[in-house]
Amino acid sequence: MHLHQRQYSHTQFGRRQELKLKEHFRVIKTCPETRARIGELITPHGIITTPAFMPAASQGTVKTLTPQEVQGIGISIALSNTYHLYLRPGIETIQKLGGLHRYMAWDGPILTDSGGYQIFSLAALRQIDDEGVLFRSHIDGSEHFLTPKIVIEFQEKLGADIIMSLDECVAYTDDVSIVRRTMERTHLWAERCLRYHKGNQFLYGIVQGGVFPELRRQSVNVIASLNFSGYAIGGLSVGETKELTWEIVNETAALLPKNQPHYLMGMGSPEDIVTGVALGIDLFDSALPTRVARNGALFTKAGRRNIRNAAYKTKDAAIDTECDCYTCRTFSAAYLHHLFKCEELLAYRLATLHNLRFIVRLLQEIKDNIRQGTFGVFQKDFLTHYQPTDQEIRINQKQKWLKSKENT
Repeated sequence: MHLHQRQYSHTQFGRRQELKLKEHFRVIKTCPETRARIGELITPHGIITTPAFMPAASQGTVKTLTPQEVQGIGISIALSNTYHLYLRPGIETIQKLGGLHRYMAWDGPILTDSGGYQIFSLAALRQIDDEGVLFRSHIDGSEHFLTPKIVIEFQEKLGADIIMSLDECVAYTDDVSIVRRTMERTHLWAERCLRYHKGNQFLYGIVQGGVFPELRRQSVNVIASLNFSGYAIGGLSVGETKELTWEIVNETAALLPKNQPHYLMGMGSPEDIVTGVALGIDLFDSALPTRVARNGALFTKAGRRNIRNAAYKTKDAAIDTECDCYTCRTFSAAYLHHLFKCEELLAYRLATLHNLRFIVRLLQEIKDNIRQGTFGVFQKDFLTHYQPTDQEIRINQKQKWLKSKENT
């Protein structure tokens, strides 16, 4: 019998989990033309109005920025990574120092990823079976073994508000047997994660199934039957085309429980956010806005602009004259161009501030239009004028990034 054919009982995990569901999320406004919606996520460290974006604070920091700066531009929730924090400084160290919130001086909500994606990116350094993942540290080559139980214990010790079940992610493939095997293992691990979850955190399950609609349907049926606090769509943006990504998101998100949060993992470009919201996504995360910022790519409503280009050498105006971020209010594009050409550290900070503020402003526009009943018009207008990165370039960039993770 395949794992996805097993029947799971909501009651086996007790009344505690059912009560948590009622306390965690509510939908407050929907769009009649699309599946876009505004919701509220209630956590011990604050209420998050969704749709919301979580910048990557994988190692306890959003790169180049202080926690006060991140909150000051309107970010309400950050994402940290169990895998990275386990390797350094160590889970026990963070726990002894008061937990992750105190350790990183962040008083807002935190979601911790289980580390499944990072383990996926270290393909040459790990072995996986139903019990867990045996891997070698990318830092010093030391050997480690993670199981669903250990991953849950680690996240509970960190004290995050929202934690993730351990899943197995695979690169894009048309081999259905490989994807089915990893999906079934994800289901097995999801059941174990719930069984071992004893803390007060909200635990989310992850739907897998690659680019196969039937497997995605099976995965939703199993994961939704387990009564998680929220549901994530994983295993996408790993080599497939954007068109295929959105076909799968569309079909999968439509099947998720409507009264609980929907989280699209690892996607957060401006066009991804607008498209995802229309399909019913409430939470996004990605390292992309901050990573491309450090490489000189700044968001505008027309698309990314490379501040290193010679055209900006003498531009005596902000890179985005409509933006209210500190960078655009204070400095010219010519000055940013100069900083990047000189590789001054301030360049990376200013660009990161701008890109994250752009995302926050975009999400506010999205919510305003949902409230006003005009989101459908807004979506069409934004996607008409926003020029996304060329698909071939995007895939090549992602592959290079994944390769760099294997070697660091």
